[in-house]
This record gives sequence, structure tokens and C-alpha cells, in this order.
Amino acid sequence: MTEIDKQDERISAIFGGEIPDVTEESLETYLTYLKEHIELPCELTGIEDFDWEEYYVIGPGDQKEYERLKKTKPSYTDKYDMLSLATEVDGWVGILVNLKRVSDKKKFTLPLAELKATDEKSKNYQLLDNYSVWFVNNR
Repeated sequence: MTEIDKQDERISAIFGGEIPDVTEESLETYLTYLKEHIELPCELTGIEDFDWEEYYVIGPGDQKEYERLKKTKPSYTDKYDMLSLATEVDGWVGILVNLKRVSDKKKFTLPLAELKATDEKSKNYQLLDNYSVWFVNNR
């Protein structure tokens, strides 16, 4: 069995059968599952540059301005402590997570699908990777 097959098996088990498309109802099911299985503390970081960063990371944006903005905006390069999963889901961005940036304790709420656990050997890493793959591939 390939890694993709194993991941599909883990995701389908959450829903008790077929892997559904992303809807508010399927997001609620996934949120309930994550609340029951995620282990805190959990340190997170970005999977790839956040939307606001694209102009600076792969575009013509000024690097000094980027560094200045990163002081007040969340960056995919930052590390965050997960405080909690949000209580509601958003059909467009999915499950939201409440975070505190490790470096300066600033709090943010970000889409969980854009984040990964920093400890690749943790149970949380696989849980969050499964969620991100499902969310991205079934929208």
C-alpha cells in the first residue's frame, strides 16, 4: 500500500467511509475529530508563504518593507503555539486555529490548512498533514 493510499485510508476513517468534498458539514466533522485527537502543546509553522507574503517572497516586493510588515503580520516562517481550534468553520478557508507567535506572543487566527506541526515525529504532524491534504484536494 502506498503512502497516498494509507493517507486516504486515515482520512476516510474520519468520515466513516468515502472521502467527501469540503463542505461546512464535512468541515464540522473534521473539526470534531481534530478536537478529540490533537495534543497540546503543539508548535506550528507555515507550509508555504501566506497570501500577503507572496508579493515579497516571489514577487518584486521590497525586502526591508517585508521585514517591517512581518513584525505585525503573521509569517509562514514564524513559529506559533496553538492555543485552540476555532469553534466555527469557514467554508472558504476551512478550520481556523487560534495561535500565539513564539517570538513576541502576538495572537493570530489563521487557516489550519496553511500550517504544519514543527515536530515531524509527533502525532500532530500526521493529523495536520492529513487535514491539509484533504482540504486542498477536495475543495
